[in-house]
Amino acid sequence: MLKESAESSLSVAGKNITYYSIGKLAAAGLFDSKSVPYSIKVLIENILRNVDGTIITDQDVQNIASWSPGISEKDIEIPFKPSRVLMQDFTGVPAVVDLAAMRSAVSQMGKDPSKINPLVPVDLIIDHSIQVDSSGSEAAFFFNINKEFERNQERYAFLKWAQQTFSNLRVSPPGRGICHQVNLEYLAKVVAMRDSNGRSIAFPDTLVGTDSHTPMVNSLGVLGWGVGGIEAEAVMLGQPYYMLVPEVIGVKLTGRLPRGATATDLVLSITEKLRRHGVVGKFVEYFGSGLKELSIPDRATIANMAPEYGATAGFFPVDSETLTYLRLTGKDETYVKMVEEYCKLQGLFYDGTYQPKYSEIVEVNIGDVEPSIAGPANPEDRIPLRESRNKLLEIMSQHFKQKGLQTEVRNGGLWFYEGGAGSSGSQIVGRWVAPPNAKVKVNNEETELTHGAIVISAITSCTNTSNPTVMIGAGLLV
Repeated sequence: MLKESAESSLSVAGKNITYYSIGKLAAAGLFDSKSVPYSIKVLIENILRNVDGTIITDQDVQNIASWSPGISEKDIEIPFKPSRVLMQDFTGVPAVVDLAAMRSAVSQMGKDPSKINPLVPVDLIIDHSIQVDSSGSEAAFFFNINKEFERNQERYAFLKWAQQTFSNLRVSPPGRGICHQVNLEYLAKVVAMRDSNGRSIAFPDTLVGTDSHTPMVNSLGVLGWGVGGIEAEAVMLGQPYYMLVPEVIGVKLTGRLPRGATATDLVLSITEKLRRHGVVGKFVEYFGSGLKELSIPDRATIANMAPEYGATAGFFPVDSETLTYLRLTGKDETYVKMVEEYCKLQGLFYDGTYQPKYSEIVEVNIGDVEPSIAGPANPEDRIPLRESRNKLLEIMSQHFKQKGLQTEVRNGGLWFYEGGAGSSGSQIVGRWVAPPNAKVKVNNEETELTHGAIVISAITSCTNTSNPTVMIGAGLLV
């Protein structure tokens, strides 16, 4: 089998580590290692390592290794086996309930319920349910956490039981962070290790998650994306995730962010461009000289919005910036060296010396990015900040016209026409009036709001929670 012929080893700090060399497949003529995208190489290694001769075969390896820029013309299905599953509370708790139900059914059949366990590691992060009952004080965080445990006592008792009962299941309690942030900073391994038959096997970290923004972790060179609960449970129980061989759109980044522009402005520009280009159901892979200008948090902001620009994944290959981030987040130096050596041996380390062939290439000059806002409904509806006043007035005017109201921009604001109809249907002479104001009181301070007033209710999301620069900016704004 191809798997046996590809078995190799490397030594790190005196420890012998087994890995499955995709370079040996390239040497055997199965693919050109310099022309295949990095994300496809991760899939090649994954399928090669999991060959068992029945569910996953050598033919599956050859199918993915035969990737080419015109792959969309071929209807080829491959069995991908992610190394772990990420869940958040809204979608993850039902999956754990299903496991508990399976144990109950097995017990009723007189069998051993302890045999029902996830076969791959599962991390459940509680991050969606906390309500803000208290704010603006040092005690607010602890007060809100305690209220969460009070409100959902039965849920947390169940999850505590599940973590103690099931193998391969970890639960992160509320208050530790957004699931994607925890995944990026703590859970993601880049290169994972697993003991099997007395050997330590190294392989690229991969995952599926039950949240659409799972691709944030693609910023570290960890391939993963969001799936439905049924697909996640199948993976959790050791089944492959079947998918068509994807097209890969290369996004060439050049230049550097100008002063005053943030990673959020960049991702809004990228989202606008990729939505117009069309990348739905495809992999997006970033490359080019602009990569070295982007930190991992900046890349995380871009990768996180893959669902908004329509891609399955927005992948950044492993490079020197990845290693810097691993050190920054407390990873052991021996481990970091292993990641570097493994990725270089496997041809997964990006240094700009060659450019893979892509299905298509989209170019983005980071230097052209400017401060922007998005909306009113979709993130691809980008509005340059310099145009925001006039654009918002235009959007409001269109909205009121749809409601049957006549409006006009006057004196830098939106004015309304007050008129009516007489008994005979003839038009009564009307007049233009300024928009009405509404008086509101916040923190005992009274103010007036009108159409177009900016009211900030929340300034964070999973898009920016892993980016200290924009989080600090949000904090300063508060």
